[in-house]
Amino acid sequence: MTSPPRAPAVQDPPAKFVYDFTEGHRGLSGLLGGKGANLAEMTRLGLPVPPGFTITTAACREYLRTGTPPPALRDEVSAHLDALERRTGRRLGRGADPLLVSVRSGAERSMPGMMDTVLNIGLSDTSVRSLAAQTGDERFAWDSYRRLVQMFGETVLGIEGDAFADRLADAVAQAGAADETGLAAGQLERLTRMFQDLVCERTGRPFPQDPREQLDLAVRAVFDSWNGPRARLYRRQERIPHHLGTAVSVCAMVFGNLGQDSGTGVAFTRDPATGQQGVYGDYLRNAQGEDVVAGIRNTVPLAALERLDPASYAELLRLMEVLENHYLDLCDIEFTIERGRLWMLQTRVGKRTAAAAFRIAVQLVDQGLIDEAEALRRVSGEQLAHLMFPRFDSGAAPAPLARGVAASPGAAVGVAVFDPARAVARAARGERVILVRRETTPDDLDGMIAAAGILTARGGKTSHAAVVARGMGRTCVCGAEELRVDHAARTATTADGTVVREGDVLSVDGTTGRVYRGEVPVVPSAVVEYFEGTAPPDADDLVAAVHRVMGWADAARRLGVRANADTAADAARARRFGARGIGLCRTEHMFLGERRALVERLILAEDDQGAQRALAALLPLQRADFRELFSAMDGLPVTVRLLDPPLHEFLPDLTDLSVRVALEHRDEDVRLLAAVRRLHEQNPMLGLRGVRLGLVVPGLFAMQVRAVAEAAAECRAAGGDPRPEIMIPLVGTVQELEIVREEAEEVIAAAAEAHGTRLDIPLGTMIELPRAALTAGQIAEHADFFSFGTNDLTQTVWGFSRDDVEASFFAAYLEKGIFGVSPFETIDTDGVGSLVRAAALAGRAARPGLKLGVCGEHGGDPDSVRFFHEVGLDYVSCSPFRIPVARLEAGRAATAAP
Repeated sequence: MTSPPRAPAVQDPPAKFVYDFTEGHRGLSGLLGGKGANLAEMTRLGLPVPPGFTITTAACREYLRTGTPPPALRDEVSAHLDALERRTGRRLGRGADPLLVSVRSGAERSMPGMMDTVLNIGLSDTSVRSLAAQTGDERFAWDSYRRLVQMFGETVLGIEGDAFADRLADAVAQAGAADETGLAAGQLERLTRMFQDLVCERTGRPFPQDPREQLDLAVRAVFDSWNGPRARLYRRQERIPHHLGTAVSVCAMVFGNLGQDSGTGVAFTRDPATGQQGVYGDYLRNAQGEDVVAGIRNTVPLAALERLDPASYAELLRLMEVLENHYLDLCDIEFTIERGRLWMLQTRVGKRTAAAAFRIAVQLVDQGLIDEAEALRRVSGEQLAHLMFPRFDSGAAPAPLARGVAASPGAAVGVAVFDPARAVARAARGERVILVRRETTPDDLDGMIAAAGILTARGGKTSHAAVVARGMGRTCVCGAEELRVDHAARTATTADGTVVREGDVLSVDGTTGRVYRGEVPVVPSAVVEYFEGTAPPDADDLVAAVHRVMGWADAARRLGVRANADTAADAARARRFGARGIGLCRTEHMFLGERRALVERLILAEDDQGAQRALAALLPLQRADFRELFSAMDGLPVTVRLLDPPLHEFLPDLTDLSVRVALEHRDEDVRLLAAVRRLHEQNPMLGLRGVRLGLVVPGLFAMQVRAVAEAAAECRAAGGDPRPEIMIPLVGTVQELEIVREEAEEVIAAAAEAHGTRLDIPLGTMIELPRAALTAGQIAEHADFFSFGTNDLTQTVWGFSRDDVEASFFAAYLEKGIFGVSPFETIDTDGVGSLVRAAALAGRAARPGLKLGVCGEHGGDPDSVRFFHEVGLDYVSCSPFRIPVARLEAGRAATAAP
């Protein structure tokens, strides 16, 4: 078994900005972009690729930095254009048989539909007639020319697309045609002239007739599109760095719009929605490539090509097999058939749904194409989390309103919204929305991100909506042809006259392609049932694939995975999900509900005796909690964090209590108000909490330690194997830890003696303050373990309160690119991560073998888990539902390519 080669790190050569397709290879994707690198790779393999060349990402970065192309670029392009003309025997836009080229963007990481493309560069008022004469098809020539003027006008000259689309729609209507394929040559010529008049009207200059000017302007427009709003939005969504830039591939045109023996299509070597092997894709006769992706005309399944053009179909299947065996993965292929001749225009490792990712990874292992380590690299924790979302209860579903293509699996419920901007606005108000469109375009991206699900009346599995939805993990149904979508009226009408209006609730099933009116009940996913133990590992092929991948991850991972759990029920679920202990038991959750009154008594106590009585009342309750927790996690470690939040969080709200006292004047409320005012803090996150409470509230921590020790002794006496660990929160200096540790050791010793047993309970601390991280060597001398509290460490390092800033300026910071992702979602490796790394090194230098863990929610974040593996922590701890994700990511981290 082999793993596919990894692309080497590429540095920009200082004096070479253009590569012929024959010069590159797939390992140069950082320089040539994914499209250019893969065109070069297919050329090297001998596949039928139209000749061309690629302008590098280095040229783009230089252009974006200075505002002008690199000085050497024009001459390099001229040299490669001359070579292309010699190879094809044609000149760009000139002569009896004019050469036409396409100009396409292609970043290192796939960004489907986000940047710009211009086809048919080289057509002019002169060359269009030469093209008509050479092909013997006047209609084709004018159709190609009107496409150029339209795409050039939108992409290069910045004219709004609706201005062209409206004129095209009027021409189709006046001709009485179903779509633009029904327009005759003369009608297309008039339409082209209308488009040219529009260009002149909007820009103040005629449509450029010089082919080289067209080429240079198109290249600059593609460079500019890297920083276009939709491209930047997509990169933020997909966490793609903004500095990479895009390459530009210039390729000799081949034409799928030359008649019924021509066409264009997209093929997948496996189903990108399910992962099943077979023939998948879309084909459109008499069309250019953008027609398929745009979804403006409904395609036929790729299998139909066998009937329409058997020879091309057989050749396509052969080439699909060549590419999958070469790339050792699902390949997404764009092709064009020009009068019976097949051309390959692009291939890439295809985007897939979460379910497809797991199935394909296992299939490729079984086929001997990749090994288990590579299979782990082919899936992700984010995909696994998606598989754990609920699914619709088919038994409770009504008759479907419509059916379409199951483009991206999942169960999405929300209100129908017909405009992307309104989808964003309603989602911002907390509503779940279903974006309903005839077809989506790249300009709809913000609405697609905001939506819970996407429904289109046109398009197939390779349409813009389908590809982008799969990449983002959004539920999507495409090509629901029975729906007539009216964007202006904000309605969708079915064949039987049923009308869906904006605001009506829809349920969209991206797994079956069914759309329902109203809210359909959901049930747990089969993957969750597997983790819960209520479904066997072979419940279906998806569960079987997940089971095998999780087995490989568990065998490979070095990091342990624990749970953040405070109750026996949470602990039991965490154990079923694969947790090997509890990394954080937040004891403050045990002081809520009816027990809050006991905390009030503690706070209101007027002397030590009153405080001791309150603590004595809390002791048996705490002990019982811990006993249940230790039993649920018998034989596994349970890290108990002593009380962390400030005491006033257990008291009534200051304003509410003040009003009550003013109205009722009860003595008990008056005393309580005085206590609340005494404990009230302007910034409680940085006030009297954590270890500080244990030092200034006599007996509080001692009571909790005693409860832990006595519960452990009782469990042991009952034949159990309790393994408690006590964690002291918010330590900032070693002296705090020394004092609390000494008291805790005395309490544990007394409990052990009283129960006639031996209690070995490690005492450690939570590293959640910068000072603790910076003095970790000192603190480690008195700690049996460290657990990094990355939530609070992030707040104290950045100097902001999570609750406040997420509601105020975080959105602006993400928009401006200050944050690529929230530091509370994925650990800030440069800042917070540096402290974690330094504290880990200093702690282990002072105390070799010091156990290190992390208990913030970063412990379940895929990117953060990989960082914690690299730093050398022993375990991560996260909420029960995220445990499978952490297990998988820990395995992936252990098998990451060097």
